[in-house]
Amino acid sequence: MISSTVGEVSSYKVFSTRDHLGRSIVQGNSQALLQAKFSRSKAIWGDQPYKENTKLYCKRGCRMQSAQIHQKPFEDQIDPSRNMASSTAGQVITCKAAVAWGPGQPLKIEEVEVAPPQAMEVRIKVHYTALCRTDLVFWEAKGQTPLFPRIFGHEAAGVVESVGEGVTDLKAGDSVLPVFTGECRECRHCKSEESNMCDLLRINTERGVMINDGKSRFSINGKPIYHFLGTSTFSEYTVVHVGCVAKINPKAPLNKVCILSCGVSTGMGATLNVGKPKKGSTVAIFGLGSVGLGAAEGARIAGASRIIGIDLNSDRYEQAKLFGVTEFINPKDYEKPVQEVIAEKTDGGVDCSIECTGNEKAMIQAFESCHDGWGVSVLVGVPHSDAVFATHPINFLNERTLKGTFFGNYKPRSDLPGLVEMYLDKKFELDKFITHEVSFADINKSFDYMIKGESLRTVIKVTD
Repeated sequence: MISSTVGEVSSYKVFSTRDHLGRSIVQGNSQALLQAKFSRSKAIWGDQPYKENTKLYCKRGCRMQSAQIHQKPFEDQIDPSRNMASSTAGQVITCKAAVAWGPGQPLKIEEVEVAPPQAMEVRIKVHYTALCRTDLVFWEAKGQTPLFPRIFGHEAAGVVESVGEGVTDLKAGDSVLPVFTGECRECRHCKSEESNMCDLLRINTERGVMINDGKSRFSINGKPIYHFLGTSTFSEYTVVHVGCVAKINPKAPLNKVCILSCGVSTGMGATLNVGKPKKGSTVAIFGLGSVGLGAAEGARIAGASRIIGIDLNSDRYEQAKLFGVTEFINPKDYEKPVQEVIAEKTDGGVDCSIECTGNEKAMIQAFESCHDGWGVSVLVGVPHSDAVFATHPINFLNERTLKGTFFGNYKPRSDLPGLVEMYLDKKFELDKFITHEVSFADINKSFDYMIKGESLRTVIKVTD
């Protein structure tokens, strides 16, 4: 039950448990569910009547206390002062941004103008952002079409400053995660329980403008500055499509949960949502970078008894132990193919393998290291455009399964709030992913750390 005042008791009862995504599953009769006033859930229910004991996702941090809920959903716990309309709403904001003027050139802190959000857009004050290898790759622009000047960044956390026309589920003061991919909730993919590849907001690395009008919201002296992945979080303020913004619990520390916007979630989801290893399973993780360690963390959460890390850098093993990795294999230490080494160590192969390097050779090794009859291999890493995956058809006929995943099959708006709740409930840690922290003025240090292989995630403090 949920009262109008925290701690009060009423006669309405609803019951809450959690699913594997950390979402609260609320059960109760229709009168009790309506009395509970889950504002997020109402958007899902609409005005439809529901039978007794209808199961609904509230996607919020409900708490189970003697089979009764005594605490309001978090959207009703926000400090009232944060719900006031922004004084800058509808105006151009001048702020600092780290602008990339050319391939491989150090980012330069510039004064930029950020236009107000248009229809179905949200302007966000970015508090913390992190560097992902994707930012590095497109900043170097060695194998991509250069698009400069540009504001990179796509792992971040912040607070909504203002919203554009048509935005109804976000308001000024909401804590949010901007995400490089989206969820329009209208297309076939968004309506499917199996897919998170939104037709409207699917990742597009070449687009440097907003989809609403084909224009940039950033400019310097009237000259447009291009967006990156629809997020551009290397700026004190940014404008993002509402479908790429996940509203989260305001109690979540933004300097930690900012890294859930990409790599960590991708790895965890690849294991939990796609590979789905059972308790006691043996899991192999190919590549022990941030995504691979996220996959290992997912295997640990799933209860895997053996988590084998495979990497060409033996120095990564000690760090990987923090994420549940129990064994380590460096393919360079063996004369035979690593899939044969794994088969010998696991009585025929692993139950699940997660490939996180994007190297086609490693992809084949990961698939062929799976046990026949039930083994599942999940491809996460992005290969070069000319890469070819080649394996004998008998490997499929012997009942091995090959799957691919995008962002760990998480739907950003629907699933990331639940992932944040799992973190708040101490189901997993984020501190161990964060190896460095720097100021906004020192943002170029984060690139140096990654290029030298010294970091997993560097968190950059953008604003207070």
